[in-house]
Amino acid sequence: MAMKRNGKSPVSSESDEKVMFFKDVSLGPHATQLRFRLIHFWEARNPIKKTLIGLELLLIDELGTVIQGFIPPGRIKKYLPDMKQGSVYQLNNFYGSKNKPMYRVADHIATVSFTWNSEMSVLHEVPISFDEDRFRFHSYEDFEANCDLKGDLYDVVGHMKLVNGQTLIERPILDEVEIAASRRIMVHVQSHDGPVMKLYLWDHAATDFCKKFNSYENTPTVLLVTTVNTKRLGGTLALTSMSSTRLFMDYDVQPTKDYFTWLASNPEIANQVSAEVVTKREALTIAEIFSYMTQESAKDAFFECTATIDDVVHGSAWYYIGCSECHAKATKGATSLICTNTRCEKVNTTGVAQYRAKISVYDNSEQAFFVLLGDAGRELTGRHASELVTNYFEANEHKGADHEVPVRKL
Repeated sequence: MAMKRNGKSPVSSESDEKVMFFKDVSLGPHATQLRFRLIHFWEARNPIKKTLIGLELLLIDELGTVIQGFIPPGRIKKYLPDMKQGSVYQLNNFYGSKNKPMYRVADHIATVSFTWNSEMSVLHEVPISFDEDRFRFHSYEDFEANCDLKGDLYDVVGHMKLVNGQTLIERPILDEVEIAASRRIMVHVQSHDGPVMKLYLWDHAATDFCKKFNSYENTPTVLLVTTVNTKRLGGTLALTSMSSTRLFMDYDVQPTKDYFTWLASNPEIANQVSAEVVTKREALTIAEIFSYMTQESAKDAFFECTATIDDVVHGSAWYYIGCSECHAKATKGATSLICTNTRCEKVNTTGVAQYRAKISVYDNSEQAFFVLLGDAGRELTGRHASELVTNYFEANEHKGADHEVPVRKL
């Protein structure tokens, strides 16, 4: 062992090069070398403006210590081409910045920030072993205690009860195009013999779940989700995915293998389903929904709201032409209709009329406008939007092609 010049941080010496362990990283500049495996990296964006803040990393060294890393947006192009999840690197020169207090994914007080003189290179021949990953599991009680605090993001492992409302007795059918368009999946998951929890997977996490779930020959039952955020929706604890979230199932990693073995030896736990928890929806007032929407980390969520319909808003379109595949809005191309969904982008889609009804509602707390899309409008009218549009134009053949269909009475 050798000492840094300031005498504060112990380092190991190999080939006359100073190598610092993560446990010794302090705040401030460091003209030394780190060696680590890149566990994961993801884009950090401003939740309101959606602008890129930088690239965040999760790193593990040879002692098994995990630390967060950060690359400012102006330096991403320099390092991104050589970055590959699971590879081992060495980094010369960095700055130890204070770990953020919100949505942390590692326990260390510092973050390894890449500076103007940082140099990172791949280690192709690694004489020492690095762990593949490191997880931070917490219990239901811990999630309850940290709910809505915007603090650390912990990992959860458990067995799935429902996937988008479908039981695992018969393999759930997951449509990748539909899920990519809706950007969400809801899973009821139970950790050992604890309460059943609602897990909301958004955007890339929903897409990754669908692809991984469909790729298994047998229906997967164990799910591990990293860095989940805890919220209370309508008085019920809910776990939501973040941009840093990763997914593992059944035999993907050692914790899922261990859990799968435990589940096989406790079949009575696997067969338990709490109907009350599974079917309960989050009932919120309009004021509570408004409050949730103002939060920085707010995303689409499933709520139940009881309100009185005050009026159907006139003067606005009550339907739109949607893609026949994903129901996103379709626009006119040169010779055909084009889907606007970036994950679908059908250039020759068939246009289908979809409801877009705007209604004014109120309850004892607030007044709001709700927009009813697709099947929600059909449930109120009992008829498909395409049927109403077709009937109207058949009865008004003398009208011009650009004539707009007036708002229907719901």
